[in-house]
Amino acid sequence: MKKHTITAALPYANGPLHLGHLAGAYLPADIYARFLRLQGKDVAFVCGSDEHGAAITIRAKKEGRSPQEIIDTYHFLNKETFEKLGISFDIYHRTSEKLHHETAQEFFRFLNKKGGEFEEKETEQYYDEAYKQFLADRYITGTCPKCGHEEAFGDQCEKCGSALSPTELINPRSTMSGNTPVLKPTTHWYFKLDKHGDELREWIETGKINGVQHHDPESWRKHVLGQCLSWLDSGLQSRAITRDLDWGVPVPAPGAEGKVLYVWFDAPIGYISATKKWALDNGKNWEDYWKGDDVELIHFIGKDNIVFHCIVFPAMLKAHGEFALPVNVPANQFLNLEGRKFSKSKGWVIEQHQYLIDFADFPNKEDALRYALIRTMPENKDGDFKWDEFVALHDNELADNLGNFFNRVLSFIQKYSDGKAPAFDTNLTIKGATEETSSTYSIFCKEQLLPLVEQLENDILAFEFKNAISTVLEISRLGNAMFQSNAPWKTAKENPEAAEIPAVLALGLQIAAVSALCIEPFLPFIAAKMRNFLGLPQAVAGAFERLKTLLNNGEAILPAGSVINEPEVLFAKIQNKKEPRWQELIDLQKTALAELMKKFEEEEKAEAKAEEQKAKATEQTAAKEPIEFDDFAKLELRVGTVESAERIPKKDRLLKLSINLGSETRTIVSGIAEHYAPEDLVGKQVTVVANLKPKKLGGFESHGMILTAETPEGKLFLVQPTEGVANGSVVK
Repeated sequence: MKKHTITAALPYANGPLHLGHLAGAYLPADIYARFLRLQGKDVAFVCGSDEHGAAITIRAKKEGRSPQEIIDTYHFLNKETFEKLGISFDIYHRTSEKLHHETAQEFFRFLNKKGGEFEEKETEQYYDEAYKQFLADRYITGTCPKCGHEEAFGDQCEKCGSALSPTELINPRSTMSGNTPVLKPTTHWYFKLDKHGDELREWIETGKINGVQHHDPESWRKHVLGQCLSWLDSGLQSRAITRDLDWGVPVPAPGAEGKVLYVWFDAPIGYISATKKWALDNGKNWEDYWKGDDVELIHFIGKDNIVFHCIVFPAMLKAHGEFALPVNVPANQFLNLEGRKFSKSKGWVIEQHQYLIDFADFPNKEDALRYALIRTMPENKDGDFKWDEFVALHDNELADNLGNFFNRVLSFIQKYSDGKAPAFDTNLTIKGATEETSSTYSIFCKEQLLPLVEQLENDILAFEFKNAISTVLEISRLGNAMFQSNAPWKTAKENPEAAEIPAVLALGLQIAAVSALCIEPFLPFIAAKMRNFLGLPQAVAGAFERLKTLLNNGEAILPAGSVINEPEVLFAKIQNKKEPRWQELIDLQKTALAELMKKFEEEEKAEAKAEEQKAKATEQTAAKEPIEFDDFAKLELRVGTVESAERIPKKDRLLKLSINLGSETRTIVSGIAEHYAPEDLVGKQVTVVANLKPKKLGGFESHGMILTAETPEGKLFLVQPTEGVANGSVVK
């Protein structure tokens, strides 16, 4: 029997997680794992906290706490939040655990002993002399050479997104002492990633390993393949796998004192150590889930982790030689918030645990969030979470469609069948969703319900979760249409003993039971409520396959006489005048974001203006290309006096000036309205370029241009002659 190993990206334990993380990796992984369990598959769904690396030590330093305190805080916070949101990990482990350290060290030892996979190199790295310590990339900040951002890190500029190396930074400084670091030689181990380039290309492009078909590359998402091939085309390089740090997995090699495994190397091995712990606790053999042809390994990640899970980690597994490679890496794109990228530092974020706190009393808060995120899931392009859409999806789709149908069916069962599943003639012909689809109960199940259930299966196995949940809603739409077409309430008035009534109610129950099972991978809390109302047991392994068999045979999921419980409203509408507090809660969230957005826009305008002023200052100080005297002599500059000035309607920057040049008076249109009031200009002498060709500005023909000087801040000043210069005098 195949073993299905499902991993979700190990979240970094230096802060709480936000909705973008949930939609990017954990929710799709949970849907897939839950569905495979319903199919009866053997599943190991593993995850855990990534607890090493410089970012954690930096946060610990800033907060005056130990790294252990930091990781304990966020490990337990994130673990508890995942549980509350229904993310059904089989294990949520930690890379700080002894078992993980042993597993990562053994992986290193195996490759090191094997030979040919590592090389030791001496390179120069930044060193903080005050702290007597080599600096990890994140311990170094400076000016980005690409965009000029002055707080770029040694590995990346978070403003422009450019990948950097510490030596590229302008004016580098240590985050520990604030001093300028010095370059000193140090030795590290490097993984020969380039050695595996050809094998990786064959595996990614054709899905083959050593000529043997491993997976179908056509099933991989285009942006995943594109990013992988781009890396391969640019040429793979050896990557350092050790760092000079005191927080992490110690390197198990002679001469490696004071060095730890680089976090990118030890973190993915965390999937293996987590599986080991789960296997130990459950009497299983962990190797069955990582080694052999019967393993189907799938990584759920965000697009920022594609390279590590499709190139680097597979190369490590291939180098080891005993491990299975992933059959798919369905990486999602990014989720935005109200059209803007999530940013923890700026507060533009909805944290998972905070959502649960803010909506503590909101019915179905977990599944309401899951549904909204699934419907906006960034599967092939960036998605966008919006509060107005959250409300619309909840009220219009969950409440008006699924909830309405479910409560409708169960209410009729209480009223017309004494709260029990009715007995009926399976050969009786009843209307389907329309007159044209009239059929027997068995045919309806086989020809209308079963195809939707099979479509759901195909969508989930193709990682098309947005399509899949739409199919679930299509099942309840079909049920609503069938009920509307048969109108049992009308038949009950005209002929209470009609055989169509129990048949329609029974078919409605069948559709409700199908909906309850099919919604389970997506909305597990609601699914549990639906099963409870229907008197169905908890969904067990193989339940989905049994469902398909029953539908194909036209058999009832709920036998006649099954007790149906009194229904309750599944989804209380947010936009409900009788209960306005839910909408008020949403409005508070929207108001807070709107205030933040206004602040961001003001900051961005100020930044843009500062950049413009900086550019102007640079332009003013930069020496222009020399010109000949004859070029200058072509200009005719004359002194004149402003006799009148007036604003031009609807042209905020323009003034219409009448200027006396001695022998003539000219009309000149000038863009100085933001710097001078018209009345302040009258009587002032100015310098005019008198031999410009006339040009129409603001609806008037301008015969010349007045000269101004501009400060770096963008302020304009008139270039004025000293007193006593006659109008018309030539400036030479």
